[in-house]
Amino acid sequence: MGAHRVVVLALDRVIPMDFAIPIQVFGGRGESPYRVRVCAPQRNVRTTAGFGITAEAGLAGLRHADTVVVPGFEPHSARLDEKVLAELRRAHERGARLVSICTGAFALAQAGVLDGRRATTHWQNVTELAEGFPAVRVVEDVLYVDEGDVLTSAGVSAGIDLCLHILRNDNGALAAREMAQALVAAPHREGNQAQYVSRTADPGEPGRFGALCAWIADHLDADITIATLADRAAVSPRTLSRQFRAATGATPMQWVLATRMDQARRLLEAGDLCVDEVAARCGFGTALNLRTHFRRRLDTTPTAYRRAFRVPS
Repeated sequence: MGAHRVVVLALDRVIPMDFAIPIQVFGGRGESPYRVRVCAPQRNVRTTAGFGITAEAGLAGLRHADTVVVPGFEPHSARLDEKVLAELRRAHERGARLVSICTGAFALAQAGVLDGRRATTHWQNVTELAEGFPAVRVVEDVLYVDEGDVLTSAGVSAGIDLCLHILRNDNGALAAREMAQALVAAPHREGNQAQYVSRTADPGEPGRFGALCAWIADHLDADITIATLADRAAVSPRTLSRQFRAATGATPMQWVLATRMDQARRLLEAGDLCVDEVAARCGFGTALNLRTHFRRRLDTTPTAYRRAFRVPS
């Protein structure tokens, strides 16, 4: 059997990082089970970074692809040439696997191949995708969605996760792990995990609540209440809530919970503490309470999070 043929469709003003992901993952190192080609509507393609890409083939290259990957492009809301959409539909109808990274989902949506299916894109664009294409069952805040022959992902890191997921399904866990190690990426993240956001912002110094936030970080295992925080800030609980939100964008107790979650993530990533001990040190009390917050905020469990993000010793 010949190599699995992967076509990366570079649309005008393609996002370079999205474009590079499938080439790096499926191009591999040394012997690869894939043959990767870059196809485009025109020979020279602009990127959002200003430099150009020269395509190997035109749209006809899609007609022999086993997998077609559409990286993100801008403006993603612009109507694509009907020739592009027709080739995507034709590839789908003959059984090719269609994959999108980030805003590449808008190309698949325009072609109609997402109708009636679950799909996702970058968290900043999920509402636009849902409103613009009501026939698509848009799933918010997940890394990627696997519908079998049509797969969609969120932004850059989620695009890596999806391509490693495909590599794992095609060629086994060892091949995916070796590629993840080469990329210095997490070997496996479940698609339904949340699109992780940045850790809690530093309140800054000498900001008014910098000292209070530092105290919170040092006393996560304590019984922290709004009254406790108000006493330390020498203001009433109501005044603290109002002024803290104005300064940080969050209520004091939201800040406490976010800081506890950040610390729990750090301990799970870097240590060998059992989940019960992590829960106690971070102020969640019990492993059940910690699991509840992980499920609610990250759509995963502490154990699954550690398995995906554990930093090797």
